[in-house]
Amino acid sequence: MQETPFCLSVGNLLSYSMSDSNSTDFTNPSTFILLGIPGLEAVQVWLSIPFCAMYAIVILGNFTILFIVKREPSLHEPMYYFLCMLVIADMVPSTAVVPKMLSIFWFNSREINFGACFIQMFCLLSCSAVHSGILVAMAFDRYVAICDPLRYSTTLTNPVVAKIGLALVLRGVMLVLPYPFLARRWPYCRTNIIPYTYCKHIAVVKLACADIRLSSYYSLAVAFLVTGVDVFCIAMSYTQILRAIFSLPTKDARLKTFGTCGSHFCVILASYIAHLFSILTERFGHNMALHFHVLMNNMYLLVPPMLNPIIYGVRSQQIRESLLQLFTH
Repeated sequence: MQETPFCLSVGNLLSYSMSDSNSTDFTNPSTFILLGIPGLEAVQVWLSIPFCAMYAIVILGNFTILFIVKREPSLHEPMYYFLCMLVIADMVPSTAVVPKMLSIFWFNSREINFGACFIQMFCLLSCSAVHSGILVAMAFDRYVAICDPLRYSTTLTNPVVAKIGLALVLRGVMLVLPYPFLARRWPYCRTNIIPYTYCKHIAVVKLACADIRLSSYYSLAVAFLVTGVDVFCIAMSYTQILRAIFSLPTKDARLKTFGTCGSHFCVILASYIAHLFSILTERFGHNMALHFHVLMNNMYLLVPPMLNPIIYGVRSQQIRESLLQLFTH
């Protein structure tokens, strides 16, 4: 049977790791080795330029959103509180990955501590779950604002918003906490080389010389509980929202009402399309080169957080006017 490029790349990496360790086995190494982008080592310095630029936009744009919402009293509303939560949930994963990735590209600093690797894994997975939950909360906010506007101020009070945010964080932490514990209990006795720029869960557990079906089944269950349930809730909310919009008497009223949830809808599309594309390339892109998988995973961590402040800055009139006032002042 002919081997695919993906399998050949993984085989070469395993061969390299065995020769590098003089064919001696070890259990639970003190460090893992992050290869960066296998196959593109010669151009990693050049690739660092767009990644660094995107990370700068992520930090600058999202901190600007936080600053404007804090500074402008008219933005102290549930919709913008949820936006601030979304911004923070976006910045944490990119900050957990990009500095280490740039150190690999610039300084060839490939080692990551065994414990730090699992902490990074936990941050990525928990923030992903929190991010998905915040999108549901924002959809619920738009549902109440459009379908039941008279009860909006009494339904989504500041304490209720704070409780929703705390519940989403607890849900993300509790669902993701078994990931690093399960991964940490496996013996790693073949290699400590991870062919990625960060500690991706599936890439780490595949290095274990043990039966990892428990981790695989749990990952599948969490994916269904988080992504599946959240997408269903968002779809139900927007079904009711669209029904309420199309029942309005005039076209102008319909367009104006739909404009109030246009930014959130664009963010949902950017987030879930990128997530879906990452999953599809991971599951079915076995004929794709390994460096393509790594690049797509890095883009998934950077592109949605980079687009969020741009989308809200362009589509939200209140944020746009506050930003213009800030610069003109």
